[in-house]
Amino acid sequence: MTDTAVRPASGTEAPLVLTTDAPRTLGFFDQFTLWGNLGISLFGPVTGALVAAYTGSLWQGLLAVLVGCGIGALVLGGAAVFGSQTGAPAMASLRGLFGRRGSMAPTVLNIAQNVGWATMEIIVISQAAVAVTSERWRWLFVVLAGVLATAMAVRPLGSVKILRKFMVWLVLLASVYLFVQVLSKPVQDLPQDGVFGFWPAVDLAAAGVVSFAPLAADYTRHSRTNKAAFGGSALGYGLAAIVYYALGVFAVATLQTNSEDVITALVTLPAGAIALLVLLVDEVDEAYANVYSTTMAAHNLVGHIDRRWISVAIGAVATGIALFIDLGNYTQFLYLIGSVFIPLFAVAIADFFLVSRMRWDVSATAKFRWQPAAAWLIGFITYQLVNPGTVAGWSPFWTNLQQALFNNQPAPTWLGATYTSIITSILATLLLGRLTRRS
Repeated sequence: MTDTAVRPASGTEAPLVLTTDAPRTLGFFDQFTLWGNLGISLFGPVTGALVAAYTGSLWQGLLAVLVGCGIGALVLGGAAVFGSQTGAPAMASLRGLFGRRGSMAPTVLNIAQNVGWATMEIIVISQAAVAVTSERWRWLFVVLAGVLATAMAVRPLGSVKILRKFMVWLVLLASVYLFVQVLSKPVQDLPQDGVFGFWPAVDLAAAGVVSFAPLAADYTRHSRTNKAAFGGSALGYGLAAIVYYALGVFAVATLQTNSEDVITALVTLPAGAIALLVLLVDEVDEAYANVYSTTMAAHNLVGHIDRRWISVAIGAVATGIALFIDLGNYTQFLYLIGSVFIPLFAVAIADFFLVSRMRWDVSATAKFRWQPAAAWLIGFITYQLVNPGTVAGWSPFWTNLQQALFNNQPAPTWLGATYTSIITSILATLLLGRLTRRS
């Protein structure tokens, strides 16, 4: 791998091994519709309902969605340029940040995150299908979702074209219908028993968008230009996330539901099951994205193996977990892993654009760089101190440190973990980068 911006296309499908150059076939609209489809998810209303619960206010909930998704979209767009500029998939592009060996740490974390989210997507698809049909068919929906997601991962660029030509229009119609139905109901006061504050709600909204930053370059390496990569990903996913998170916020205010029951509440709307069925089919692209990006992450470790076989193996694992294991609170663990990537990509963006001037060495001989690794650690610690989370065996340690830091009090409500860790990570990156240049 080199750090050149544009490479000659080697075909119309994604390369089978890491050392093959990626074809540059995707323009702005291809990527806008791809990321728009990825941003339209059944997790959207669920996350929006949680944001509403965190704020206890319709307008604060909508503002938190706008701010959080806006921050996340900028991070996502910045990460997308890594792929269009270097031609490398996401985890391989991080060789430019941490070196070949150093990139293995985020790669392993990303594999764990993507397998978990692929499994969760398959479970959500099956649960939504059961809400429309019957519980006894859950196993069939799990298998169908897993098989379809895996097939899409085997032919990723062909899948992008299908999403662009067909699904985007059906999903748009279903979305408009659901909004009309939800907004036709009178707005009522939101419950106040689970209010955490505005900035924790922003953290939640931002985390959902930033969770796709470790996947961005896997697709934008096929982009024709950097502008198309940034604009297509940031606008496509950001706008879709804002809309669907807002749907969840409005649903809480008008349907008097919560994050656990919001999907059921949407199903019970007139013809809601039909609209949900369209979204259910579209949800498969989320699982596909996680399966394919797990494959691309694995390629950073074993780049000589045909990606199609890796995708089949990963799809089988995610489907098997979805069939036989109740993940329960595993979602909290996935959010913990996701919090790793907020400061990571803040460091990566600052280094790529401001320190390295868009010239990363992503070859197999790239050397370890301690400065970005130190900045990442500083940003991660900052995030945990502001928002320790609720993961058993992990969060109590950070909660105790937080109380010691803030005189036995929680962090101030205005101190958001997302923007605080981003600012800290960027400043640490710039400072360490300047010290290195002087030495």
